[in-house]
Parts: sequence; structure tokens; C-alpha cells
Amino acid sequence: MADRLAGKIALISGGASGLGAAQATLYAREGARVFIGDLQEELGAQTVDAIRAEGGEARFVRLDVTDAASWQAAVSQVVSEFGGLTTLVNNAGIFHPGGVEAETEQGWSQMIAVNQTGVFLGMKTAVPELLKSGNAAIVNISSLFGLIGSPDAISYHASKAAVRVMSKGAALEFAKRGIRVNTIFPGQIRTPILADITPEQDAAIKAGIPMGDVGDPMDIAHGSLYLASDEAKYVSGAELWIDGGWYAAC
Repeated sequence: MADRLAGKIALISGGASGLGAAQATLYAREGARVFIGDLQEELGAQTVDAIRAEGGEARFVRLDVTDAASWQAAVSQVVSEFGGLTTLVNNAGIFHPGGVEAETEQGWSQMIAVNQTGVFLGMKTAVPELLKSGNAAIVNISSLFGLIGSPDAISYHASKAAVRVMSKGAALEFAKRGIRVNTIFPGQIRTPILADITPEQDAAIKAGIPMGDVGDPMDIAHGSLYLASDEAKYVSGAELWIDGGWYAAC
């Protein structure tokens, strides 16, 4: 256990698995008290148990990021049990393929609701408590696909690009009020989304990455840790690309 996040109280949406679980685990290792907000109750409990087994402090709250009342209940529970909130990580997200012709209105609405509106609701609900801390941080997880295009993920691109600009606006809004807002843009990371790809698909993905390999969830967690820590006290509105050099080639 270390102390880079000593005294921090973090709510991490989508923290039950993948990038969120990695961030929750690392935050706790570095001294933060962590609340995992997710719909995956079983996985959330497993992540909490794993953190506690390492000596960290973590709890789970059921959170539907598309629902304002769910956000309010989650934030209220964090404050009730931990006494405040200093750090919000908007990590929850979904993906499905589909270009302009293939995407449906339902698919579009679902993607925007989770990936874009969920981030807005998270910030809006958490801000009153974050302002009370006087030294708070919001880390929003976008995607490299929020910076570049592809022919078959129109709603995902739109939702993640929105997170980018929303974060900049929020960074300016709270620049003199004690809340820093920064964004991480993951590239191809070894998460459950890539679990079922073939060796040929894996090789093709790696071939398109300048560093020649897929990232690990902890690569994202370490970037998130920095942005949430006081080491980043003069960093707001920043964009952190963790992508094996992919964006440098765009």
C-alpha cells in the first residue's frame, strides 16, 4: 500500500470490471477509499473482495449511469458512508458496431445515454460534493475513437467525442473553484471486449499499433491515478492518450 491518494474518496462508474476495476484496484492500493458504481453486482462484489483482500477499502453501489436518481442515490451513499467525495471517475461505457447505414435509432440513443449523458449526469450530481472538498478531481474516460473516425462505429465516435469537449468545458467552469477535470483516451486495451477475437484479428490489431502490442487495463489505471492525485494539481482540461503511439500516426 502506498499513499499517492491518501485521504481521497473516489466514486468510479463501471468499476466492476475492465478498466474500471483496474482503476479501483490501483486507487485503493494508493490509499483512496473507493466506491464502485455499476450494474454488475456480482462482478462488483468480486472486485470489492479482491481490493479488501489486499488491505484496501472499497464498497459497491448499484449505479445506472443513464438515470439521474440512481446517480443521486450513489453519491448520497458515498457521502453517508465515507463522509464526502473528492474524486469522480466517469468510466462506464458501452460499445457496439454500426455505421450510418447500419446503426439504428435505438442503438444510437442507447450509446449516447450511457457514454455521453452518463458522464454529464455523473458530473452534475457529484459537483456539489466535490466543491465542498476544495481539492477535487474528475477523470473522464473517452476513447481514441473520440479523436479519430472509422467506418463502422458512428454512435460510439459521437459519444466519445462529446466526452472530450464536455470535459474541456467543465475544466474551464470549475478552474477557479477547486475541481480539476481531465480526460483519458485509451487505445486498444485488453478488456472483455477483446476476449473473443481470433488470433488473426489480434495480430491485425497489433499491426496497427506503433508500439506493436495491445495495452493492459493497468496502463489506463496508472494514468488515471496521476490525474486524480495531487501530483496533477496544476493539470486541468488535459488530454492523456494511452494508446501505444496510435494517435501520433493519425
